[in-house]
Amino acid sequence: MAKVMPFYDKTIDMVIESHPDSDHIGGLPEILSRYDVGVVMESGVNSDSAIYAETEKMISEKNIKKVLARRGTRINLGDGAVLDILFPDRDVTGMDTNDASVIAKLVYGNKSFLFTGDSPAKMEKYLVSLNGNPPAGGLDADILKVGHHGSKTSSSESFLGYVSPEYAVISAGEENKYGHPHTETLTRLIQFGANILRIDEQGTIKIKTDGESIIFAN
Repeated sequence: MAKVMPFYDKTIDMVIESHPDSDHIGGLPEILSRYDVGVVMESGVNSDSAIYAETEKMISEKNIKKVLARRGTRINLGDGAVLDILFPDRDVTGMDTNDASVIAKLVYGNKSFLFTGDSPAKMEKYLVSLNGNPPAGGLDADILKVGHHGSKTSSSESFLGYVSPEYAVISAGEENKYGHPHTETLTRLIQFGANILRIDEQGTIKIKTDGESIIFAN
């Protein structure tokens, strides 16, 4: 009897590359190889790494459309869910790759998620100047994907004060050589009342929302 294999959707509408550092795009060539990707959104900053060159080669070979992430862009995800691009707000050619990270806010109903890539404190300060208070859009979010893997160079006090997350998700490898997340960052997150979720301790973290409540999925 033939083995019945599970069905996997082989189509991805859009991939967002926060910035081209190897630890953020290392898996992209495999994704682009396995799936039919419609669009790759990127900040526009380049890298001289081999993995970036391989990613760009595959995008070209598969004729995948590229678009630049720019402030003011709203991506309609359906059923009322939207992803707003908050940064970059300019041509980032020549900028430090971390500084040029795509920053985006996902909103569905009364719940929101903020993604900041590897943006350092100076870029957080700039973002506060743009979005700190309504009607500029506000930075408050229920879930914060903590910047730069929990490095002390991100998640500044001022920024956390505006975001005021209920949950802070830290993506860092177990026993990584950088010591992420740093104690200073954990202390600041606790100071602002965030419940900390760590991939290095808990493994894959899946979060769902119906627009009214946060649901942690298995």
